[in-house]
Amino acid sequence: MTDAADSTAAADPGACTADDVDTAGRLAAIRLALLPGIGPKTIARLLEQFGTPAGVLDATTEQLAAVEGLGPKLIHILQTAAHHVPAESILEWCRQSGAGVVCLDTEGYPTRLKDLDSPPPILFVKGQILQQDELAVAIVGTRHATPYGLRQAERFAFSLAKAGVTVISGLARGIDAASHQGALSAAGRTIAVLGSGLGQIYPSEHLSLAEAIAPSGAVISEYAPDAKPRAGMFPQRNRLISGLSLATLVIEAPERSGSLITARLAGEQGREVLALPGPVTSRASRGCNQLIRDGATLVQTVDDVLESLGPIRETITSDDGYDIRSGAELTLNELERQVLDAIETNSTSIDQVIQRCQLPAQRVLATISVLEMRRLIRRLSGQYVSRV
Repeated sequence: MTDAADSTAAADPGACTADDVDTAGRLAAIRLALLPGIGPKTIARLLEQFGTPAGVLDATTEQLAAVEGLGPKLIHILQTAAHHVPAESILEWCRQSGAGVVCLDTEGYPTRLKDLDSPPPILFVKGQILQQDELAVAIVGTRHATPYGLRQAERFAFSLAKAGVTVISGLARGIDAASHQGALSAAGRTIAVLGSGLGQIYPSEHLSLAEAIAPSGAVISEYAPDAKPRAGMFPQRNRLISGLSLATLVIEAPERSGSLITARLAGEQGREVLALPGPVTSRASRGCNQLIRDGATLVQTVDDVLESLGPIRETITSDDGYDIRSGAELTLNELERQVLDAIETNSTSIDQVIQRCQLPAQRVLATISVLEMRRLIRRLSGQYVSRV
């Protein structure tokens, strides 16, 4: 705060500072998000109508009654929100625990989650969600994983993290834990999405894993910090796992598995669904084999995963200084990258590409064909190309 601002506050103890406004907004968001009986879809309608959580909570009875699906009971809950949600205590817990509160309408909220029909109005976060986490793959699977599944989960997570991809999973036993461990072993980024509150890590033996994840990624939850896990929370959690990711990779899943719910949600959200095949005699792989039969992409190597990733919303700069616009670009060798960088998003003549690369024409033409097959560029005519 500046000296001028200090003197103003001293002269008027009741003056409202930027910090006060920010805190008031967070308190309103916490109250609205955690109200009993009001789910994300209803909250999305309310925010569309009133703009901000504070606007919702300040609305009159007549204004609330005009919102579809709101009866007298829900209206009363909204108007007495302060009695239902101890927002001040929750915010104080976050401050003492080093957790942040990210609101839907504030900077730092994951862009991909905004695409959901009912994005969570707030997220409690330990660690940081970064712009580079737009390039993310979810790895999920059974809690009762076989040694084969655990090895593959760790292998894929390690390789993806090494390539600069953020690994998303749910901190559960089995495949989830192996995926987080693989990303950490590669010194990469990983995000754990909880089906409980940040103060109720589940399973409890993964508390140390959660503490290891936060400095190099994030542990996030849409639930109050003291919320204990309940069965209905995990399908809700799964929509965030798939929603944060460009693709969802299922490593091992029996025929009835929460991982298959995540895969279904990924498909409904327009994300890629990938599956690792397993022995036909293994119950743990029946769900994966069924996904492949029903149209999921079969993967065997990390390159299979990277090549399946579509364009990302905002360009990300890789560790080696390249601008990445699609996950598939992470599989390119130096020559392919050089040719791709010489092609613009608008029409570019092949003669220009050859001149910019200063390479023999035949090598450039062959590389253009490879980039076209990988769907990173498109041919506009015999002599013109453009980046996708």
